[in-house]
Amino acid sequence: MTTTEAGAGAPSPAATDHDHGQPGHEHGVHGYHKQKDEHLKRLRRIEGQIRGLQRMVDEDVYCIDILTQVSASTKALQSFALQLLEEHLRHCVADAAVKGGDEIDAKVEEATKAIGRLLRT
Repeated sequence: MTTTEAGAGAPSPAATDHDHGQPGHEHGVHGYHKQKDEHLKRLRRIEGQIRGLQRMVDEDVYCIDILTQVSASTKALQSFALQLLEEHLRHCVADAAVKGGDEIDAKVEEATKAIGRLLRT
């Protein structure tokens, strides 16, 4: 970010706390908005699974049983990520496609990189 007299040190209006000032991450409704409550409920369930893992280690549970729970937790997070990606494609990428121009290329590249990160996990 460059500093100007008008906005010395202030992030652009499009920047939000969660997007780290990345362009194209405007305030507004995101693809997951309609399912936000469901997503939060799902994430709380996953959080409970992780707390269960902590408890299992604390209680010296058998290694294989812990690994089974790790696998279930990982699968739950991957499933959540896939649902979020689908919503991003249906909402954000589709919206960019309608607008056309460079925005669609940027959104497809962004989604491709996100898929790449998911595949590496």
